[in-house]
Amino acid sequence: MSDDEEFEPVETLELPLGAWHRAKGARIVEFAGYHMPIQYEGIMAEHLWTRENAGLFDVSHMGQLMLSGEDAAGSLEKLVPGDISALKEGRMRYSLLLAEDGGILDDMMITAAPMGLYVVVNGAVKWDDIGYLREHLPDEVTINHMDDRALLALQGPKAAEALARVVPGVDALFFMESGTFFWGPKTDPEPLWISRSGYTGEDGFEISVPAAHVMRLTEELCAQPEVKPIGLGARDSLRLEAGLPLYGHDMNPDIDPVEGNASFAISKRRREEGGFNGADRILKALKDGPQRKLVGFAVEGKMPVREGAAVFSGERQVGVITSGGFAPSVGSPIAMGYVEREHIATGTALEAEVRGKRVSLTVAAMPFIPHRYHRRGASK
Repeated sequence: MSDDEEFEPVETLELPLGAWHRAKGARIVEFAGYHMPIQYEGIMAEHLWTRENAGLFDVSHMGQLMLSGEDAAGSLEKLVPGDISALKEGRMRYSLLLAEDGGILDDMMITAAPMGLYVVVNGAVKWDDIGYLREHLPDEVTINHMDDRALLALQGPKAAEALARVVPGVDALFFMESGTFFWGPKTDPEPLWISRSGYTGEDGFEISVPAAHVMRLTEELCAQPEVKPIGLGARDSLRLEAGLPLYGHDMNPDIDPVEGNASFAISKRRREEGGFNGADRILKALKDGPQRKLVGFAVEGKMPVREGAAVFSGERQVGVITSGGFAPSVGSPIAMGYVEREHIATGTALEAEVRGKRVSLTVAAMPFIPHRYHRRGASK
C-alpha cells in the first residue's frame, strides 16, 4: 500500500494460507479482522508439542512495514523509547509505539535491514499504526506496507534443526538477529527474511515470505518430523507462560511502559536524553515508581481466572486481571494483571472474584517458565 492510500478493511479477511488451514482441519475464528486458525488437534496438545518440538504459527495477519528515507531511525525515535539509531544491520529491538502522552499504542519489533527499518506491528491495530506513523513521521520517511508478504513463526527447541534442513544457514543466527536467506531450487532461489525471534519464550524464528510462495514453504516445513501447525489458542497460552503481554489486553493507550512492566524497552541513552513521546511522564514513573503495575499471578486451585476479573485485597478492589488461563507446562492456572503499587511485591496474597466467588492469588515472578532463547555468548 502506498503512502496516499487511506482505507481500513471492513470485511473479515482471508490469510494467504486460509484454505490450507481449513484443509488441515483447523477450527477457524475471527481475530484482528482475519479468519484465523485457533486450534487443530487441541490447545493443550499443541502447546506441549511446541514446548518439546517445533510449532508452526501463521501470523500473516500482523503488519509488515518498511520505513525508509533520510534519518528514518531518528524520526522514529520521537515515537518510541528505544535506541533505534544504534541498531546495526541485522539486529532487532523490541519497542513500543507511544501516544503523545506516553500511553502505549502498540508494541513492535524493529529490525535494521539493508533497505530501511523493517517493523512488525500487531494485526489488530496495524491500520491505526500506519495512520499514526504517516501523521507523525516527516514526509522524507516512506512507509511501505508490505501486504504482499506472509509471516510464519516456527517456535520450539527443535525449530533450528528443522528449519536448517529447509533453509540452510539459519542456525547461525542468534536471538534478536536477522538476515536474508535463500530457499528453493538453486537455479531460482527465493530470498526470505528470517529473524531468530518469537513470542512463545522458546527458541525460534519468524519468516517473512512472499504470499505467493507461503503454501509451498509451509508444506516443506510441516514435512519435517519435528513440526506441526499450531493455532492461536496455544500461541496465547505459550506467551502467557512466558510472561509476554498481549497488546489490547495487557497493554493499551491508558498504560505507559513503566506501568506495563516494559521499562526494559527504554534504552539507556533515551533515559538520559528523553526526546520521545511522553518522556516526562515515563521518566518520572521510572524515578518514582508507577502507581500501578502489570504483575504475574499464581492461581490456587484449578479454576482459571480470566480477563476482566477484579482483584481484591480484603474487601477493597486493588486491581484487575488482563490475561489468564490454564498453563499446560506449569500444570495450573496463571494470570497477569494490574495492581496498585502497594501490592506488586512477589509473594503478595490477593484474591480474584470469579462468578461471585473468591479465588486465591499470589503475585508471582514472570516469566512463569524460563525463556530458552538462543542468545549470543550464553553458555550451553
